[in-house]
Amino acid sequence: MRRFWRGLLIFVTGGLCGTAFGVALGFFFFPFVFPPPPADETLTEIERSRVLATGTFIHADLSDPVHWGRGTVSVSEQTVFLEPDFEVGPGPAYHVYLVPKASIRASSQLAGSPFVDLGGLRAFKGSQRYPIPAGLNLNDYPSVIIWCQAFSVLISPADLKPAAP
Repeated sequence: MRRFWRGLLIFVTGGLCGTAFGVALGFFFFPFVFPPPPADETLTEIERSRVLATGTFIHADLSDPVHWGRGTVSVSEQTVFLEPDFEVGPGPAYHVYLVPKASIRASSQLAGSPFVDLGGLRAFKGSQRYPIPAGLNLNDYPSVIIWCQAFSVLISPADLKPAAP
């Protein structure tokens, strides 16, 4: 009888541990298996004429095949606009940040630095707009980055340059 209860306890414990492990893996791999559809927002001609700065997202750490990004970003007084060619590798809890440092290439460079969180990334691919809080001096923020809040990892930085008139 004792063997029965011991076997049942091992079976239940294994089932619970396996289920917990499966759920944890599901949360991690869900964005890879079921990514959201590409975003498709546009800028009007008036908004396009008010662009103050542009930048290009790069793959900051070439030894990391998971965290990458590419495409362009445009910044106006009121909006950060990820252009239609924008794309990042999927993952959990990505956010768009304005950062007061230029040339960020590693997660450690953001440690202790202030930033402005513009919100969670809505799609891993395509054009998206993020409003900039009123009264923010954009001259103080020479970078836009995609940041993974879940793991505190830099996904992709873009250094901003003044837009051509």
